[in-house]
Amino acid sequence: MWASGSRLGPSLAALGPIRTRPYCARQAQRRGVIFRQLFEPRSCTFTYLLGDARSRQALLLDPVLETARRDAALVRDLGLELRYAVNTHCHADHVTGSGLLRRLLPPCRSVIARDSGAAADLLLRHGDTLHLGDLTLEARATPGHTPGCLTFVLDDQSMAFTGDALLVRGCGRTDFQQGCAATLYRSVHEQIFTLPEDCLLYPAHDYNGHSVTSVGEERTLNPRLTLSLEAFVELMNNLNLPKPEHIDIAVPANLKCGIQDPPPA
Repeated sequence: MWASGSRLGPSLAALGPIRTRPYCARQAQRRGVIFRQLFEPRSCTFTYLLGDARSRQALLLDPVLETARRDAALVRDLGLELRYAVNTHCHADHVTGSGLLRRLLPPCRSVIARDSGAAADLLLRHGDTLHLGDLTLEARATPGHTPGCLTFVLDDQSMAFTGDALLVRGCGRTDFQQGCAATLYRSVHEQIFTLPEDCLLYPAHDYNGHSVTSVGEERTLNPRLTLSLEAFVELMNNLNLPKPEHIDIAVPANLKCGIQDPPPA
């Protein structure tokens, strides 16, 4: 993590107050939104349950195979109908739980970007929407970490799910899976940073104990994405990080997103 006030980011004092709108349980209930943030510790992955209180329709975003049964149990406990198991992109650090969830909770359908190259029940493009009763999620193409990354934005723009395109004070890698640093920079600035500053952002991963951020925070505090395009590309091209431990297992499985055979019961 870069220190605030370094040449890679502005000082906190210079930023002034940053306004955020915490998406608390009471606010969610008033809107009729059912929302849970779940965590898988091995890959530090967040899975999100989002549902419509009136229709009881719901989706799970970025489910993980190892915790799919836990998530299915929560869906049942809350009396929800799981419509979609959605993936923000073809992950390299874990196997998606989409395949198991669609078997455990029919008529659930697996979802991923068409540009991911993966197979799924539903392939999305930029601007496509998912409907859960009175709620709508818009898919915004945010490639760069991989060619098939999507950010999902709730219809009132109070919250967005950024996958690996934007993390809390960071971003996804661009050195494998056809990643491109310049593309990622433009994706974040054009599709995420143009949302309202108090829109809350929920990433697919966190490795430092954070759970949520906001557009206003990341536009001013993100030590990578506050750089110029040229400096960002130079930084991302010289991270020299090790290869993801499970990439050789995860990527082939996730290219059959939601249609791979689940493990025995």
